[in-house]
Amino acid sequence: MKPLKVFLFFLIIVILAFKSYTQTVPVHNLHNSIYDFIDELANDKVIEINSAIKPYSRNFIYKKLKEAEVKQEDLNKRQIKELNFYLNIYAFDGDLNYNPYSANAKLNILKKRPGFNTGLNPLGLFYKDSSFSFSVKPIWGIRYYTNPNGQVQHTWGGAEAYATIGKNWAIYASLRDNYQTEILAFPQYFTPLEGGNYKINVQDRKGGDYSEMRGGINYSWKWGTIGLVKDHLQWGTNYNGANIFGGQQPSFGMIKLQLNPVKWLDFNYYHGWLVSEVIDSSRSYTTSNGDWRAVFRDKYIAANMYTFKPFKNFHFSIGNSIVYSDVSPQLVYLIPFLFYKSVDHTINHNIDNQNSQMFGDFSFRMIKHLHLYGTIFIDEFSITRIGNKEESNFYSYKLGSRLNNWPINNIYLTFEYTKTSPITYKHRVPTLTYESNKYNLGHYLRDNSKEYYVNIGLRPMRGLKVEISYLNAKHGNDYQYTDGKEAVLLPFIESVTWSNESYSLKILYEFISEAYLFFNFTASNIQGYDVDGQTAQYYLDQFTPQSFQGRNNMLTLGFNIGF
Repeated sequence: MKPLKVFLFFLIIVILAFKSYTQTVPVHNLHNSIYDFIDELANDKVIEINSAIKPYSRNFIYKKLKEAEVKQEDLNKRQIKELNFYLNIYAFDGDLNYNPYSANAKLNILKKRPGFNTGLNPLGLFYKDSSFSFSVKPIWGIRYYTNPNGQVQHTWGGAEAYATIGKNWAIYASLRDNYQTEILAFPQYFTPLEGGNYKINVQDRKGGDYSEMRGGINYSWKWGTIGLVKDHLQWGTNYNGANIFGGQQPSFGMIKLQLNPVKWLDFNYYHGWLVSEVIDSSRSYTTSNGDWRAVFRDKYIAANMYTFKPFKNFHFSIGNSIVYSDVSPQLVYLIPFLFYKSVDHTINHNIDNQNSQMFGDFSFRMIKHLHLYGTIFIDEFSITRIGNKEESNFYSYKLGSRLNNWPINNIYLTFEYTKTSPITYKHRVPTLTYESNKYNLGHYLRDNSKEYYVNIGLRPMRGLKVEISYLNAKHGNDYQYTDGKEAVLLPFIESVTWSNESYSLKILYEFISEAYLFFNFTASNIQGYDVDGQTAQYYLDQFTPQSFQGRNNMLTLGFNIGF
């Protein structure tokens, strides 16, 4: 029996021995309003969360909302309205004996079908009884950009569905087709926007199309969840781009495991099947019809994260990962709890190693209203390089803070700084890069970059958010990783090749659950520079869509239902 089958068989046998109490359906990171509200409650010390690992599940969000419900004396009027709004939505998932759509029969056109309901908040078709529930919801949206350079339109549509079976099982699926009149998130672009596998100029239309299919099946018990999923994930506490796993790449398949056996420990693990997009010439062939059949080289990732809670509202996390290729899935990397670099030294003795990483995260919320946090990602590290002015380690770190509801209610202030040294996230072997579908798995600015982000926001009423933001980002020399001994000598931003200084006003209103109207005005200055024998325009074209280059006043309008 193959190692993967052995691993899955063993886990299923063990898991079925536990009595279970919950189901797990993830809430996508794009649904930022509920994430912001959960974060706000945690910053105000109403609830406690581990913000280093996302996405959260619908059941987890419901439990945290119920915890906040018993502390309403600690909430202001707007927070109470937000709480009641989201409780009504997530009760469908968290309370086996309550169906909010049956309780509120407005807009229900299926009154004669027991258990079936239609609803507006959120919009969709729902069914629920004591042992089974499902929902089907539409996805549709449009985002329209306009500035003196021209106009860009992004439209998307599809549907999402999920079901729970008994107290153990949850299945979900989401399909979203996208069209952009100008491609905004090629792998080389410096953008936090979600990337896609684009089909260019379909039916002679300008721009590109891409499809994103996510889904999975999860089995949960009282203190854990295991699942087979294809989805996005984000590791690393942040408000403007994670630097451990950023989540911008197209979703990929993985085995996920989450454990919370005691109150002071969370454990997260996944083993993913990445897409290398590196042709395997030995397995590629020409068919009898004369068609060339290209086959990619195999590529995988294994990662774990331990989160410890020594004090209430203080969490610190440590973990590691390994990208490996050119072999079948290795049993040792399917063991969730290992330090993979040491394992790599064993199974690849006296030959080139695979690509391993280490990381850490801390989140400090012990002072009411204040969240202090930081993350570090280490790609290659040597103690001898610490303090060495000539040589450097390959790392990325982020430090930040957010202040909520002090000294004035419904106002928040964020500061975040990110620095990534040269060669971080890169690898000299194409199949071992920290990428999937050529998209970097880490921070969206990649290596040899730094970023300052400042944000002040106002929540004047339920569902409405107004933000003013400042961003200053710089990318240095675009080094190639060809030799490890030379790479450690490369200086941090010796010359700037690309920069982005932007001021933004953003207004977002969630008028019903998962349905938004949004407006954004951005005054930006995105520039390239003549460096290393390349022109400024070369770097602009390399890192930025044409419509966003130079000095711009960009107006963005949009609407969406679902994600």
